[in-house]
Amino acid sequence: MMTTAWVFPGQGSQATGMGADLFDRADSQDKLQQAEKILGWSVAERCHSPIEELSRTLYTQPCLYTVECLLVDLLRNQGSLPDYGAGHSLGEYVALYGAGVFDFETGLRLVHQRSQLMDQVSGGQMAALMGFDREALDQAIAAIEGVVLANDNNPGQVVISGTPTAIETLLGQVKTKRAQILKVSGAFHSPLMADAARQYQTILDGATFGPGTFPVLSNVDPDPSIDPEILKDRLSQQMTGSVRWRETSLKLAKLGVETVTEVGPGKVLTGLIKRTCEGMTLRNVTAAADL
Repeated sequence: MMTTAWVFPGQGSQATGMGADLFDRADSQDKLQQAEKILGWSVAERCHSPIEELSRTLYTQPCLYTVECLLVDLLRNQGSLPDYGAGHSLGEYVALYGAGVFDFETGLRLVHQRSQLMDQVSGGQMAALMGFDREALDQAIAAIEGVVLANDNNPGQVVISGTPTAIETLLGQVKTKRAQILKVSGAFHSPLMADAARQYQTILDGATFGPGTFPVLSNVDPDPSIDPEILKDRLSQQMTGSVRWRETSLKLAKLGVETVTEVGPGKVLTGLIKRTCEGMTLRNVTAAADL
C-alpha cells in the first residue's frame, strides 16, 4: 500500500473565486448554513469579494477553513483517507478536522475567534526572505532582540516576524536574493502575539478534542500524534510559535510518505515540499473538479 499524506494551506493561499464549484452542491449546504450562523456572514459571498477584502485576516481564515473542510468531505466520500495529515498555520485546523479530532462547528468557532484576535493585533511586522545564507540568518536572529523565525518553509524561503525596527535591522545585516514585507496586521507566530494567545487559550480550553483517525504533524512539533491532549497543547502554542514546515516536509519523507495531496486553493505547500524533498508524488485538490 502506498503511504500518503494530506496537507492543508493557510493564510496567503486565498484567491477570489475559491470554492466556487463547491457552494452550489447539495452536500455543501449544511456546512455553509452552519458557517453563516456562526460567522454572521456568507462564506460563499465573501469568497467572491475583491482580494483586498478577502485577504483581511477576519475573513481569510474562516473562508479557507470552510472551503478546505468541504474538499475533505468530498475526499472522504470517495473513501479516501491519508496515513498522515499536516497543515500550515491555519491549515492545521483543517488537518485536525480531517482526522476527526473535532467536528466542523468546533473547528470553525475556534478559527473565528482566532481570526478576530489576530485581526485586532497591530504594531508588529512580517517579512518573507528568499535566497540567503542560513547560518548568517540564524546568527542575526539570535543577536537582534525583537525578531524571530516565524515560518521555516524550506531551505531557501523563510518568514521573519517581530517589531518593524528589529526587522529593518536584520534586513540591513543579512543578504537575500529577495525580501518582501508582508501585508499582515501583526507579528504572527512570534512572542508579540502573547496577549492574543492568552485570550485564545480560554476559548481553546473549552473545546472538545478526540483522538485522531490518522496522526497529525503539528506546526510547533512535527512528530505525528493522534493524542487529543497533545494535539490541543500544540495548537495552543501555535499563535506564538514558529511554523516548522521544512521539518514537517522532511518528517513526511522519513515516515516513508510517497504521495502528498495538497487540499485547498493554490499550490504553495506542494511547491515547498518539492524544493525540500525528492521523489515524492505531489498532487493538488483545489476544487471539486479536481476529483
